[in-house]
Amino acid sequence: MRNVFKKAALYASLLAVGVAGSVTAGEKEIRAMLAKAVPGLQISRVSESEIKGLYLVESNNQQELYVNAEGTYMIAGELYGVQGNQLANLTEKRRDVLRKEKIAGVAQKDKIVFPAKGQTKARIAVFTDIDCGYCRKLHNEVPRMNELGIEVSYLGYPRSGIGRDSYKKYVSAYCAKDNRQALTDAKNGKQIQSLDCKNPVAEQYELGQILGISGTPAIILEDGTLIPGYVEADRLAQGLGLL
Repeated sequence: MRNVFKKAALYASLLAVGVAGSVTAGEKEIRAMLAKAVPGLQISRVSESEIKGLYLVESNNQQELYVNAEGTYMIAGELYGVQGNQLANLTEKRRDVLRKEKIAGVAQKDKIVFPAKGQTKARIAVFTDIDCGYCRKLHNEVPRMNELGIEVSYLGYPRSGIGRDSYKKYVSAYCAKDNRQALTDAKNGKQIQSLDCKNPVAEQYELGQILGISGTPAIILEDGTLIPGYVEADRLAQGLGLL
């Protein structure tokens, strides 16, 4: 986890290595060739990449593609930029922006929020699964996080899928009158009342997939940085500059 915070700090300290812009040539060819080569690929944007002659293709596939102007060659993977003796993952930086935008777009009422005690110094969003062992371990750290001024907002990510037991447990917790207590009880292995209501759990599960969430817990910082897995409250606070 130490490396995760070092990586986040490194990204924050780097100067911009390039910004993708709009395409004036090659976009039609790229779209046409990819439509034939990859049936079902839904291209959302084609833009100039940081590498001259290559275009960035964003689509319904989580992996970015770098394609030549004719659409005849492509590279799938991470794009890194070098400035001086520092290295930045430009692909991950773009994911940070996407995660920040998408999480900001989730209504407060659609989250299960554990507010900070006193002044709110930082906010995190956590994709969680009721039955995930490390999610339960992380939840035990939430009171300490709140004491340190960190607001914790939960989004549902039942790893077993929509309609399964973990999904139903999260829906029941979300629909409870006191959803914070219901979520805490469920994470502690207690039986909670089975409830159903209009809920955002399926949408949040889909959102997690769009954002590249592959496991739980998955912590997203306010700047969009993803921290996968469990982290102690004090360790998180140190990484956020609160301790």
